[in-house]
Amino acid sequence: MGSLSIWHWLIVLVIVMLVFGTKKLRNIGADLGGAVRGFKDGIREGGEKAADAGAAPQVTGKTVEGEVKSRTENKA
Repeated sequence: MGSLSIWHWLIVLVIVMLVFGTKKLRNIGADLGGAVRGFKDGIREGGEKAADAGAAPQVTGKTVEGEVKSRTENKA
């Protein structure tokens, strides 16, 4: 009772096709595929740029911790 059989998925697919139509579903699929392709290209280009730039420089410094006791400004 917890899992859905292939017949349940086929009924859901038919209902989705009736609601949205095949042309709209095809457009959504093409848009999604283009977005995934663009994302992969961006990741690939970002990795190549990082490899070409070499190692990132190390930032060294001190962190100063403190607290603000009062926040008043003197306007003269």
